[in-house]
Amino acid sequence: MHEQLPFMLALVAAIVLIEMLATKLRIAYPVLLVIAGLLISFVPGLPKVQVDPNMIFFIFLPPLLFEASWSISFKEMKKWWRMIGSFAFLVVLFSALAVAVVANYFIPGFSLALGFLLGGIVSPPDAVSTGAIMKFVKIPRSTATILEGESLLNDASSLIIFRFALVAVGTGQFIFQDAILSFSWMIAGGIGIGLLFGWLFAQAHKRLPTDAASDIVFTLIEPYFLYWVAEQVHSSGVLAVVSGGLFLSLRRLTFLTSASRIRGYSVWEAMIFILNGIVFMLIGLELPEVVDGLHADGIPIGQAITYGLIVTAILIVARIISSYSALVATILFRPDLAVLRGSSRIRWRMPLLLGWTGMRGVVSLAAALAIPLTLKGGAPFPHRNLILFITFTVILLTLLIQGLTLPYLIKRSGIFGHIPELGEEEARHRIKSQLVAETVRILKAQQDGQVEKDVHLQRMITQWEHKINNPEQVKMSESTKKAYMELLDGQRNFLSALNRNDAELHDEMIRLHIYQIDLEEERVKLL
Repeated sequence: MHEQLPFMLALVAAIVLIEMLATKLRIAYPVLLVIAGLLISFVPGLPKVQVDPNMIFFIFLPPLLFEASWSISFKEMKKWWRMIGSFAFLVVLFSALAVAVVANYFIPGFSLALGFLLGGIVSPPDAVSTGAIMKFVKIPRSTATILEGESLLNDASSLIIFRFALVAVGTGQFIFQDAILSFSWMIAGGIGIGLLFGWLFAQAHKRLPTDAASDIVFTLIEPYFLYWVAEQVHSSGVLAVVSGGLFLSLRRLTFLTSASRIRGYSVWEAMIFILNGIVFMLIGLELPEVVDGLHADGIPIGQAITYGLIVTAILIVARIISSYSALVATILFRPDLAVLRGSSRIRWRMPLLLGWTGMRGVVSLAAALAIPLTLKGGAPFPHRNLILFITFTVILLTLLIQGLTLPYLIKRSGIFGHIPELGEEEARHRIKSQLVAETVRILKAQQDGQVEKDVHLQRMITQWEHKINNPEQVKMSESTKKAYMELLDGQRNFLSALNRNDAELHDEMIRLHIYQIDLEEERVKLL
């Protein structure tokens, strides 16, 4: 363990540096991380990396899903639930079926059960890759919500397919009635456990004398607990984490204090960044180990790459076909919810771009590694190393080809330049103006009869009324903002010097004042 510690620390440092480089180059950082992991794996003398699938499923997956469920707009999810549901379940099932049929036809010795197993592994697109790419392009809120909502739920559907296919390969039979019952329990049980324990966690936050630190620790524990409980009763741990996370995120203002929310955001942001970075680096680091397994089975590397290319092409085509099918269904049955209301040419380009967003990643990696080495009778699991190699090939190809070209295609197509959507600046102004008016109303209503006696209340109401009457003066110019930032920086320097020179002042009080200045700086950045 001590021998590997410097390597792991260097890996984390490399992740941070690569993310900086990716931001500078305007490339999604998962793409560079996979390439970096692959290059590092060929450096002689470094320790071999062997990924435990339980580590991915239990250590990485729950917090990644939990954080995503806190970040997504539930209101937008409700609006687009049909599209999200079709992409998260029907598209995954269609992709798995297409891969199963093609694998059974083209790969010697591949049964339909093995094909479904491979399809369940590679069918779910990765949320992190898509989210990282979307930072560099402007897309409408509806499209972003569909992609985010799909990524929250498609992991569950793909892992359900994976489990059933694994049983079919191991037993040689598939009992439809048992599968339906098991499928229903996995969905209902996962959602039910998530909602039940989400409510219990909310009550614990409310009723226990927690502070910001303990609240944050609780939120770190919650996704792991939800996942573990659901898996213990053979339901979907993914759905438990997602449903519990959505339940808690909608009620965060009722059981978390402002300090818990502010500090928790920073903690979760840093943790999720490191977890994502490690996973994508591991994808590249693990590939040489998989290639060694192919050589042990006597499978030519060129032949395995060909299979990987075929499966990747099938996944891309299946997703594009599904995207066009979803658009046709929306136009026929719910034209009021059509994602685009532009020209016909732009309308029919959008499914092509949606189909091109199917980068694979974390869940596919974990599922492939979770394939057992042997069957129950002790015989080697058929084509395990080939399935692993095809999975890694699909992840690499989709990240490199789709990940690098998607921003260019979005900008080149001009598809999102004609969307009648409320601009960010206009939305921010609308919220501010209504919030200021409501603030004045609350101040006058709460302090009825006391305003004339309290000079501080009079000054407060005057300030807020001034914001209503002169909204253009509320927004700072860039020069004023820069000067104010320099003032805040000067205040921090003064407090630091005061802390050094005045022995009677406590560090805690100085830190409190600096923290308030930091909050003010963050507020001003949003003006």
